[in-house]
Amino acid sequence: MATRHMEQHRTDRIGWLRAAVLGANDGIVSTASLVLGVAAAHATHGNVMVAGIAGLVAGAMSMAAGEYVSVCSQSDSERAALNLERAELKADDQGEQRELTAIYVGRGLDPALAKQVAEQLMAHDALGAHARDELGITETLSARPIQAAFTSAASFAVGAAMPLLAAAAVSVSSLIPVVSGTSLVFLAILGGLAARVGGAGMAVGAMRVTFWGALAMALTAGIGALFGTVV
Repeated sequence: MATRHMEQHRTDRIGWLRAAVLGANDGIVSTASLVLGVAAAHATHGNVMVAGIAGLVAGAMSMAAGEYVSVCSQSDSERAALNLERAELKADDQGEQRELTAIYVGRGLDPALAKQVAEQLMAHDALGAHARDELGITETLSARPIQAAFTSAASFAVGAAMPLLAAAAVSVSSLIPVVSGTSLVFLAILGGLAARVGGAGMAVGAMRVTFWGALAMALTAGIGALFGTVV
């Protein structure tokens, strides 16, 4: 009895994974850096928390707006390309069939087979065939602005909450080492998980994210300490 082989691909995860990972990573790095910078400037514990919460709200809204505008632009480009392709199919159906045949020949099919495939695919769904094989637009990878915006905002807020919870749990004297240490651990875990889900090496993903997070926090804390001494 033959068993059904189900291949698991990761392309269907690319859109939401990208938005979620970027949002959470930015939430941790930016909020932890903000908290450390304000704490290094010798602010009170209350002021540090207010700055961190304000950073969480502003960052989440910024991520949502930026992701929405970016993905809307992609969606507009896809729509314009499909409209143009639809018009070309209406004006020159045979020419578009020859174009699709050439694409399949370029991918290694025998010309006669490529012509047959193009004919059958266009008979079934001409626009879908050209969208997929000529333009590279598929249902799985198509732009979804609202989904991307909400995913980015929510993941940023979750990421930003991590250093804020650490800051709320300790006194101001312990805030800098606790927030920086826990944030780096969070970043390493996030980087490793993102790499795992995407099919890459966990160690490399964790180190990459942790390095840039540590650099951002160190620079911001240094600026805070400098201005806290001068002002």
